Amino acid sequence: MNRTLKTVLIVTAAAAAGAGIATLLVRDQISRHRRNLFSPAAFRRLAALQHMAAADPTVDNINLLRDFISWEPRPLLRNRAQFLVRRMESEASATAGGEQV
Repeated sequence: MNRTLKTVLIVTAAAAAGAGIATLLVRDQISRHRRNLFSPAAFRRLAALQHMAAADPTVDNINLLRDFISWEPRPLLRNRAQFLVRRMESEASATAGGEQV
């Protein structure tokens, strides 16, 4: 094997390892934000709602927010979650409607 091929293989292996590590870190961050949605600390719940505001409007996210709405004792956070659910539902229906055409 020549030197260039070895270098390419090493760089490719390093890039694959880096991508794997990055994927694990992203998954960890997503699960942390989801766990913080039901945190005893109101500020963490607010931060988790901000994270959810940037999330894709999937069925899982909408159902998670509905569970949060039924659980949340603070009206401010509950109203924010209701707004997010309405927005995600409208985005999801607009996306589904656009795909059918």
